[in-house]
Amino acid sequence: MAITDDTTLSMDNTDDPQTDALDAAHDYHALNAMLNLYAPDGSIQFDKDKEAERAYVTGHVAANTVHFDSTRDRLSYLLKNDYYNPAVFDQYDDGFLDSFYEHVESLGFEFDTFLGAFKFYTSYALKTFDGKKYLEDFPQRSAAVALELAAGDEAQATKYADEIISGRFQPATPTFLNLGKAQRGEPVSCFLVRIEDNMESISRGINAALQLSKRGGGVALLLSNLRELGAPIKHIENQSSGVVPVMKLLEDSFSYANQLGARQGAGAVYLNAHHPDIMRFLDTKRENADEKIRIKSLALGVVIPDITFELAKQKKPMALFSPYDVERVYGKPFADISVTEHYDEMVADDRIRKSYIDAREFFMTIAEIQFESGYPYILFEDTVNRANPIEGRITMSNLCSEILQVQEPSTYNEDLTYNHVGRDVSCNLGSLNIAKAMDGGLADTVETAVRALTSVAEHTRIDAVPSIRRGNDEGHAIGLGEMNLHGFLAREGLMYGSPEALDFTDMYFMTVAFHAYKASHRIAVERGHPFAGFPTSDYAKPAGEGNYFDKYTDGRRSLEPATDRVRTLFERFGVRIPTVDDWRELQAEILRDGIFNQNLQAIPPTGSISYINHSTSSIHPIASKIEIRKEGKIGRVYYPAPYMTNDNLEYFKDAYELGWKAIIDTYAEATQHIDQGLSLTLFFPDTVTTRDLNKAQIYAWRKGIKTLYYIRIRQQALEGTEVQGCVSCML
Repeated sequence: MAITDDTTLSMDNTDDPQTDALDAAHDYHALNAMLNLYAPDGSIQFDKDKEAERAYVTGHVAANTVHFDSTRDRLSYLLKNDYYNPAVFDQYDDGFLDSFYEHVESLGFEFDTFLGAFKFYTSYALKTFDGKKYLEDFPQRSAAVALELAAGDEAQATKYADEIISGRFQPATPTFLNLGKAQRGEPVSCFLVRIEDNMESISRGINAALQLSKRGGGVALLLSNLRELGAPIKHIENQSSGVVPVMKLLEDSFSYANQLGARQGAGAVYLNAHHPDIMRFLDTKRENADEKIRIKSLALGVVIPDITFELAKQKKPMALFSPYDVERVYGKPFADISVTEHYDEMVADDRIRKSYIDAREFFMTIAEIQFESGYPYILFEDTVNRANPIEGRITMSNLCSEILQVQEPSTYNEDLTYNHVGRDVSCNLGSLNIAKAMDGGLADTVETAVRALTSVAEHTRIDAVPSIRRGNDEGHAIGLGEMNLHGFLAREGLMYGSPEALDFTDMYFMTVAFHAYKASHRIAVERGHPFAGFPTSDYAKPAGEGNYFDKYTDGRRSLEPATDRVRTLFERFGVRIPTVDDWRELQAEILRDGIFNQNLQAIPPTGSISYINHSTSSIHPIASKIEIRKEGKIGRVYYPAPYMTNDNLEYFKDAYELGWKAIIDTYAEATQHIDQGLSLTLFFPDTVTTRDLNKAQIYAWRKGIKTLYYIRIRQQALEGTEVQGCVSCML
């Protein structure tokens, strides 16, 4: 795109769009609030929220948007004044850009809710540098993202734009926010970094936290390999300070790298349950913890192997092993050892120092801390590694507990230069809207989404952390996610957690997996090579001899719907469920050519993108029929569950009503088809006990769940404070 003129801005004097709660468009706020009040006939006033959306967009947004005479004038101004990246637009000629923008505007996009529109314009739309004027609407933001993802391919740019604007596919926030812009962060959601048991690695880990947080990503770090409190250093006993001081350093790093003051950096740390510092690690989240050790903003994750559950079941003590000794004996870091496989051996080995705690007390402590803070996340180590198709061991997860990828340790010289660059992880995420993807036939949407996320991986180059760069360049790993499961089920008259809903979840995720692998195979053929680790992966094993796809081809399970209702549903949407023969054909193709992406699917929690996409978050149930959010200076904003009407309220039971078993059962059906993880939040009533939390954790482990994210406990309104006629209070 050439800059053809000297277009200047035409602006009027109106208030800052991000702080306009008191402006003349205040009516939209009042209209939105009526969503939470019953109409005289007892119905929910969904129409008022739609009126609020229209008032906001046609009033406030229109008045605060910079208008141009033509697409060419608009792009010329944005390119000349460093709003858009010329390298993106120079890949296309002016004629295509004119027709492309005409096409995206012709699609007739309109936000479904006030919160969706509000979220987009406050958080995603490009604004003038003073923050007072909007320079994009939703189709224009989608267009800029599509153009950068397509890298000059006009047909692909149109496909990407169509999928995003239709709502079938939504890139994750960093991708949707940043691509196409000249002033931008990375298009990646989060990062995972290993820390090894030496000062050089600790220093590099802290530097990585600073560098990656500065670029806008959440960062998770592995602490399992660090020697415990009191361990020797250079053979001198009682010298190590353990993991807690490192946690404090990391927390301070995230606080310092606060992304230009926009928000505090986000970090998580993971520790193996059999690390000697595990109880101190958990104690850092207690409300009454000493300020010297208390961790306020860092998220905690615990890696739990199968043996820990077995010890608790047998009422046996639980051995904690010195990582320093384990690495000396086995010649590799503690995290790379299967504690379950080597437990008895390590207990019997006098060269490995060990201490003991009560296994049941350990699980009780986890439940207590979850009551107070919602943490820790839990990673079921052996479940994760049994399902892992890639050579190597998964030792941790990310800030939202859905990324599960193999890493490789780095080694360093004394001057902190790399002796060996290992492999760490960047998260290239985006999600399908299940309802709209089904409406659109699913297959093409999955392929387009896989190609878009592959492009995100290829647009990412984190030179500041070479291990991240190497992992991304060699693996091209992506995380295709999902959202709006509850919205779709309710729209189709299926109760979340019912046999039909579980059947649909099973069939849907199997079908998505099939098309995702098919797309990745096509990309490998086009690029002329698979991902670097393909030859040693389960994808490359001979059919019938441990190949990843044997579970679909060996007759162990049915590939057909278990219920007539679900069979009819797929037929009605024209979505074909893959057969055994389909899987066998794909398996043979992949054995011949490989796949391009080391990892393909991961189900994130989804937050803001759910609102702008009009989706229920991720695949868990709604938390409330009418969600109440506090949005900056505007105050309370109300959001109705997607596809909820006054005629189908019965299908919108919230997560607390449905109970944790329904959630775990749903996630278990999806898990079997996903190569990475699923961000699973459990919801409990305020009557829950620590014993109940432990029961849920054990049930999840037995059902094959890979990770648990937050624990949410419903807080009931204080007596006398309930507002009569309030939808979110009464339903």
